[in-house]
Amino acid sequence: MTGKVPITTAAPLVLGLLTTAAGSAAGQETTECGERASLHVLVTEESGALVLPGATIVLRWTADEVLRPVREPAGVDGAFSLCVPGDARAATLWAEFGDDSSEEAVVAFEPGMAHEVHLRVLFGDAEPGRIVGRVLDATTDDPVATATVSLTGRPAEVQSDRQGRFALTGVPAGSHLLEVERIGYASLRYEVTVVRGLSTELQVGLVPAPVQMEPLVVTASRPRRLEINGFYDRKYFGELLGGGTYFTLEDIDRRRPVRVSHMLADAPGIRLRCPGSGFRDCWVESSRASGGFTPGGCELSAYLDGSPIPVRELDSLVLPVEVGGIEVYQGPGELPPEFGGYDARCGAVVIWTK
Repeated sequence: MTGKVPITTAAPLVLGLLTTAAGSAAGQETTECGERASLHVLVTEESGALVLPGATIVLRWTADEVLRPVREPAGVDGAFSLCVPGDARAATLWAEFGDDSSEEAVVAFEPGMAHEVHLRVLFGDAEPGRIVGRVLDATTDDPVATATVSLTGRPAEVQSDRQGRFALTGVPAGSHLLEVERIGYASLRYEVTVVRGLSTELQVGLVPAPVQMEPLVVTASRPRRLEINGFYDRKYFGELLGGGTYFTLEDIDRRRPVRVSHMLADAPGIRLRCPGSGFRDCWVESSRASGGFTPGGCELSAYLDGSPIPVRELDSLVLPVEVGGIEVYQGPGELPPEFGGYDARCGAVVIWTK
């Protein structure tokens, strides 16, 4: 899926597609972009011998203006070309192919020059995963603290905290036998599959020893984009410390909002502002920064896949079916450092696409 992303009216981004014909990116004449720089990207697997047609190329610009990030598929030859916006100084880019991706590359642009980038998608099972979750009493749903959690055949073990939470890191991809033990409860043995580079989330229900019933385990794998961008870590600590509101893909699917702003209005301290009739041209405001809703409103800053966007254009830039996770921070005291800044006095909303 190609996520919709913002563009300023002062400096519109014109993507001049040069060519996607096989082998033509390297020989493309820069005159087709005039005085602007051109960018030619080739995506292959790790050895460079096999091109990856249809691989998704993602670019985030460094520019004087807020420019639309790019998320486009490569051609049948694994190539993608475009004319660089005039005010773009540099870009960070990478390629995604299924659940795998390349390393990031950074390119600095010079006017009139052609820039070629070779992105190699890394396959293999070397990247470890994580197992995170909670240990609960299967009869009362109360958290179980100090339960010992480990994997058979591996020396590392952890204990659940007061909320029953635990995390096992650096777990190799594949099947493992999870062991959970706590005095007063029947021991649990459960086979869990870990996907490389992802966190597998568990909810473990321990049964008090005298009670005759089967242990309960609920398993879920997390979306890769949210995992690598720290969404679940911020959600974990935010809910632990009482900062921020978080909507997962399951929350969005259950709510089925018509517009993203409708989902945001479900967060505490946030209201939907629609100057016109109906639910068109709406945006969200926070009350925390000013101690209450003001006549002029207190607009949140907004980010889409890590890039700043105008909050009033959020509904026109992304649809609810494209969203994988949402973070809402009502004021500067809740904001993580990566979403702070001089314009964040009212808080921020952070949208991640699938």
